[in-house]
Amino acid sequence: MLDRYDPRDEERARGEAFGREISQGSRGATDKRTPSTFDDRDPRDTFLRDVDLPRGAERERVRDRDRAYDLNGDESRLLATVGAFRVVQVEDLRHAAERDAADRKDAAGLRHLERSGLVETIRLDTRDRDVVVLTDAGRDLLEANRREVERGPRQEFHAGLRRGAGTRAGGRVGVQKPRELSHDTRIYRAYLRAETRIRESGGRVRRVVIDHELKRDYQRFLQEGHHGRPVSDGRPGRSPREIADWAREHRLPVQEGRVRFPDARVEFEDRDGWERHEDLEVVTRHYRGAHAASARSSGFTCYVAGSATSGGRGGRGRHAGLAEEVLG
Repeated sequence: MLDRYDPRDEERARGEAFGREISQGSRGATDKRTPSTFDDRDPRDTFLRDVDLPRGAERERVRDRDRAYDLNGDESRLLATVGAFRVVQVEDLRHAAERDAADRKDAAGLRHLERSGLVETIRLDTRDRDVVVLTDAGRDLLEANRREVERGPRQEFHAGLRRGAGTRAGGRVGVQKPRELSHDTRIYRAYLRAETRIRESGGRVRRVVIDHELKRDYQRFLQEGHHGRPVSDGRPGRSPREIADWAREHRLPVQEGRVRFPDARVEFEDRDGWERHEDLEVVTRHYRGAHAASARSSGFTCYVAGSATSGGRGGRGRHAGLAEEVLG
């Protein structure tokens, strides 16, 4: 499904793709902190780090105001992971070494979350691919059980679809989802690859920021100059210099006068306690040429999304079932 691809160096051997270092603009140190004490055995544990929901095998009662739900640790992880990425393919919610056992466990967890009204399963396209999104109740439950954190930004959670509308998995089949939505479902797979490399090098992921959050903050900045004006034409009230300064502060590239946003930003602590980030971009077949050319100078880590094949060539490793496409 995904092969890590750096368009800035197309001549290197494909076998070296996952071991390449990326530029300082994509994964730079920003500040040195005391190393984290949490231990992420599962890549989804990151999203529960500041949320007080069950971690164990047995279901426990949790509440959001006057509503009560029974969740176990795997269901908590599923809920937080889907909320962090907004939309995730059902087949990608697999993490244990034994695929069959993981599939049964996650399928049961998803059914329980759906019956509880916390997630919704939606048919993506005519190939019977299902995706999962949080309902408002699911996001509210995560927000209601947040712990106070002493420092740093927290993981955001999102409910519903960002673009378009779909059909529930049990409903009418054949509605073609927008291409952008299909692209968004691949971001979680790119995160799994990045998290593996970060963890194996001794680092710990702190949170993931999707492009929607970065663009929202940028729009607020652009429109900030209009606050308090009785009449506004809605045009951004910022100069090119101010925009460049904002991009520099947020460690984002500017190309042809426009701020460039990654699909997701992975914020992590390295093995020495330095705070770093890695910007991820998913490049699909539909626009690989032009998009790869633009990404050449972005400093983003690029992943090539191929066709999904259940089981694939991925073997029985931690992310078994995520087949890697070899670039031609």
